[in-house]
Amino acid sequence: MHVLAVQVTVVYKGPNERSVERVVRVQGLAAGAPVGVLGAGAMGSGIAQVAAASGHPVLLLDVDAARAREAVTAVLAGLQTSVDKGRVDQAVHDAAATAVRACTDVADLADCGLVLEVVVEQVDVKRELLRQVERAVGPGCLITTNTSSLSIDAIAASLEEPARLVGMHFFNPAPVMRLVEVVSGLRTAPELAGQVEATALAWGKRTVRCASTPGFVVNRVARPYYSEALAVVAETGLEPAVLDQLYREAGGFRMGPLEVTDLIGHDVNYAVTESVWRALDLDARYRPSGLQRRLVEAGWLGRKTGRGFYDHGSPAPVPPRALPAAATGTVHVGPTSPLLPLLDRTSCELDEDPELGEWVRLPSGALVGLTEGELAAQAAVTAGHDVVLLDLALDWSATTRVGASASSPASLDELAAVLAGAHVAVTPLPDVPGLLLARTVALLVDEAVDLASRQRMAPADLDAAVRDGLNYPLGPLAWGDRVGAAWVVRLLDQLERLQPGGRFRVSTPLRLAAVQGRHLST
Repeated sequence: MHVLAVQVTVVYKGPNERSVERVVRVQGLAAGAPVGVLGAGAMGSGIAQVAAASGHPVLLLDVDAARAREAVTAVLAGLQTSVDKGRVDQAVHDAAATAVRACTDVADLADCGLVLEVVVEQVDVKRELLRQVERAVGPGCLITTNTSSLSIDAIAASLEEPARLVGMHFFNPAPVMRLVEVVSGLRTAPELAGQVEATALAWGKRTVRCASTPGFVVNRVARPYYSEALAVVAETGLEPAVLDQLYREAGGFRMGPLEVTDLIGHDVNYAVTESVWRALDLDARYRPSGLQRRLVEAGWLGRKTGRGFYDHGSPAPVPPRALPAAATGTVHVGPTSPLLPLLDRTSCELDEDPELGEWVRLPSGALVGLTEGELAAQAAVTAGHDVVLLDLALDWSATTRVGASASSPASLDELAAVLAGAHVAVTPLPDVPGLLLARTVALLVDEAVDLASRQRMAPADLDAAVRDGLNYPLGPLAWGDRVGAAWVVRLLDQLERLQPGGRFRVSTPLRLAAVQGRHLST
C-alpha cells in the first residue's frame, strides 16, 4: 500500500464550545507514490504540478494524447516558474522532467497510490471513468474526485465499493490556492477521507473537512458574490468595469465578481450555480442568471475564448478616478453613524447632532446614510429631504472609493465634493435595493451562518476556508461581526419585502444570532 504515517494537528470543538487541539497520526500518501490525474485541462495540470512539486511521479491522462502532452509541458513550465521564484528546488523540476508523463489508457494507472479525477462536471462521465479506475488500480489506491459541487454519493454509485470515493476539491489555480476541501459522502469510509486529508496537508495545503452537500462549503457560500453582481448588471445595465472597480476599491476584493467569472469561465461558473440550484430543489436563492446563460450560449466564456464581460484582446477599461474640488463647511453627524471614520478624513468641520442617530446631514440639508435595503427615492419621501445612500465598504477609515445612490444628482455631487477632501471617489449607482456590496456581503454572511450550522463547522474553520479558497479580504462571519448581525437581518428583510420570493429570506440561525446579540465568527 502506498501510505505513510503523518502527524497532524486537529482542532475541534470540545466541551463548553472551546477550541481544543490534539495531535493524531493518520495515513497519507507515501512520498514517491505515483499519482494519476484524469483530465489534462488547466485544473488537471495545476494539480499535477502540486503533486510533482511534492516529489510524486505523475501520470496525466487524457483521451486526447496531444492535450495530455501539452499538459505535461505546462506542468514543467509551472515548476520552472516556481524554481525561478525560489519556491521549489531545481532538483524537483529536473526530477519531474522524467517523472511526469502523459498517457491515454486508464490501465496505465495500475500502480498509482492516488488517482484524482478532474474531468467535465457531468455525473455520468465521472461515473464511467471512475468505474474504469476502480477496476484498474489496486485495493490500496485512494480514488478521489475534484468535483466542485456534484454529489459524492451520486458519483460513487457506479463503484463496486462506493466507500472508496473521496472528494478532493482544489481551487484554481491549484499551485497557488491553499485550500483543499475533503468531502465525504454518506458511504465514504472515514479512514480514507483521513488519508486524503493527510495527503493534502503533506502537499502544503490547508484542508477543510465537510459533508457532501450542494456546493460543499466554499462554492455554496460564494454564490451571492456572483449572483448579485450579475443581477444588478442585468437589471440596470451598469458597466462591468464600474462594478468590478467598486468591489476592488471599496470592498477590498482582489478581483471583482465579473472579472472572476471571466477568469473561471462562464460555462463552469454557470454549471456550478445550476448544480447547486437543482440540488436544492430550485430554491430561488440560487437561481442561475439568465444573463450568464446567454453569455454561455453565445460562446463568450471569458478569458479562454477571448470574450466574456470583457474583451480580453485589449486592456480592460479602468474608469477614471478624477475628484472634484474638495468642499468645506459643517457636516452634522449622528452619534451612532458608521460613517464617522470616513467623514473624519474630510476637510469639513464635523458637528455631532444627537437627533440624527445614524444619519449625516450635508451643508445643503441632504441626509446621508448607509443603505439598509431601502430605495433612496423612497427614503427621501419619508424624510422630507434629499437622501444619499452609501454602499458598504470594507474599512471606512481607509477606503478610496464608495458607491452611492441618491434622490437627486445635486446631493450626490455635494457628497462627492465632501469626500474629495478625504481623497475618496464616489461611484454613482442605480437606485436599487441594497445597492451592490451591501446586499452581496449580507447574503454571504447569511449563507455562511446557515452553512456553518448545517455542517456543524467551527466558525473559524469556515472563515479560513473561504479566505483560502476565494482570497476574500475577510471571512464572511468576521465581516458579519464587523457590520453586525442585526444590520444584516434588517437589510435582507427589507430586500425580501421589496423583492419577495425567497431570494433574500433570512436563515433561522442568523435571525437567532441577531436577536441574541451573538458574535458570528467565534
